[in-house]
Amino acid sequence: MAPPPHSPFSAAILILHFLLPAAAACSLKAVPAVCPPFSSSPPPYPFSASPGCGHPSFQINCSTPHSTISINHLSFSLLHFDPNSSSLLLSPSHSFSHSNCSSSSRFSSIPSRSISLSGSPFRPSDALCSRLNNLRPCGSPNSLNGSCCPWECKLIHSPALLLQECGPTPSPATYQGCQGDVLDFLKKLLEMGIEVEWDSSDGAYFGSCRACQSSKGVCGYNSSDPKKQFLCFNFQSRVSPPWMHRQDPSHIAMLGLIFVITCLLLLVSVVVMIFRSRRFNSSRPDEDPTSIFLRRHRSLSLLPPVFTYEELELSTGHFDQSRKIGDGGFGSVYLGRLPDGRAVAVKHLHRQRPTAAAAAARAFSAKSFCNEILILSSIDHPNLVKLHGYCSDPRGLLLVYDYVPNGTLADHLHGRLRHRRQLLTWQVRLDMAVQIGLAIEYLHFSVSPPIAHRDITSSNIFVEGDMRIKVGDFGLSRLLEIPDEMNSSSSCGSVWTGPQGTPGYLDPDYHHSFLLTEKSDVYSFGVVLLELVSGLRAVDQSRDKREFALADFAVSKIQMGMLHQMVDPMIALDGALSEGVHAMAELAFRCVAAEKDDRPDSREVAEELKRIRNKSR
Repeated sequence: MAPPPHSPFSAAILILHFLLPAAAACSLKAVPAVCPPFSSSPPPYPFSASPGCGHPSFQINCSTPHSTISINHLSFSLLHFDPNSSSLLLSPSHSFSHSNCSSSSRFSSIPSRSISLSGSPFRPSDALCSRLNNLRPCGSPNSLNGSCCPWECKLIHSPALLLQECGPTPSPATYQGCQGDVLDFLKKLLEMGIEVEWDSSDGAYFGSCRACQSSKGVCGYNSSDPKKQFLCFNFQSRVSPPWMHRQDPSHIAMLGLIFVITCLLLLVSVVVMIFRSRRFNSSRPDEDPTSIFLRRHRSLSLLPPVFTYEELELSTGHFDQSRKIGDGGFGSVYLGRLPDGRAVAVKHLHRQRPTAAAAAARAFSAKSFCNEILILSSIDHPNLVKLHGYCSDPRGLLLVYDYVPNGTLADHLHGRLRHRRQLLTWQVRLDMAVQIGLAIEYLHFSVSPPIAHRDITSSNIFVEGDMRIKVGDFGLSRLLEIPDEMNSSSSCGSVWTGPQGTPGYLDPDYHHSFLLTEKSDVYSFGVVLLELVSGLRAVDQSRDKREFALADFAVSKIQMGMLHQMVDPMIALDGALSEGVHAMAELAFRCVAAEKDDRPDSREVAEELKRIRNKSR
């Protein structure tokens, strides 16, 4: 949390800002370690790589292989610097635009007008000007394709025009320095560098800097002043308080006092922020932490409506036991009827008594509650249970779902509705398998980030009156983060987490590695497919110890070619039906492979189930 305006923290920062020595304002600026052609870093005065330091006309941009300097808005590369003389060797650092003459590309490094150094401290060396003034073409002047390049023709006749300050000056007609190709000579001259000089004794700026350096100051200038007013950064500067002078023996004590005051101000600022935070948190002492969490996430997802505890209590007849339609480890499910007439299923997650033994259960219940709301509010599929609302109250956590009146798949296969198993024909079971597969495929491939259900069981698959299904109970679901190195659509992502799920359906690879992937749901779905084929429970202790789990039992039978011994007798195995049963059993066998990499993904499973269904019709 940022400190408020005019806080003690802000005041402390303000004090430190004004107490910083002025010399540090220039000398502490970042300067590259290498700045050719200078052997020292930072470069010697009057050069500077830091804005506001040195001489305003000698600001350079450090780079390799050559640093650059700007003179009259023209950039030059610094080829050589002689520390024993006030001279530089410069070369234009970019190409120049020319007319459409055939020679333009060849001589693109020759400027299209005279180079002017006027207004700057620089001037061409006398030797350079003399050389240009004595330069002449040998024999007849170059024609340069007629008259299409007037500027180049002028340079051929008067090479000194290259530098405005060089003339041309009258000189006798001599051909001692003649060149067959003047433009090519000028091009090479520019590439090798032109020598410029400056007078370090000229002007008040240089004189002021010498006086500043003699007092161990740093020369700089005020860039906001059009005249580039000279500034001397040192401990004697007018912006530095007198008690900061190095010659003052008490300056260490004063600095120590300022440090102590600053620390006290920071401490006061921290105390004030803690006090304000506690006062804010205590303003609503009775607010439910779960409500606070969900309220913070309302802007991140389209959460369903919020019901009051009284509304849902009334809709279930005060949680009448005769209306209980399901039970779970952390609560019960009741049939409710909302004021608008809708029949709903109300899951009541109980608030255990505040004992140490129940602390873990309470934390898991609240986490499952929030997780299910956030997951279900972000998905929409005809084969997934829809969440119509929720209630977070100290008396209990309540979730309001679609009411699916025909029980669960487990009820039909093994439980209270097993007397109606004759309704589970092979075609119905195959349709159920396809719908479950499409729901899981949606979670893995149509939601971003993908969702791992983590508890695909026949008890969490609800059957409607027309035998269509809806997958529910997302309390254990997790979002799968997508890794950067993912390069295959067959892998939706993974997350490290402690294994959770229902015995008999839990992926053994996930149990051993703690790495949750979408293939863990595929394993659980494979067990459900085996239930549809066999009608057997996922875990049955009446079977041999090595075959308690249906997956182990089925794999053993399939490997020994004895699939017929585990097929549900309610399924008629004649002709095409037998082929479809074997195809689904083979698919389930692949889904429950011990290694996750050997399993198909949910998209492949859904496609294979649709193929089996189409072939069985």
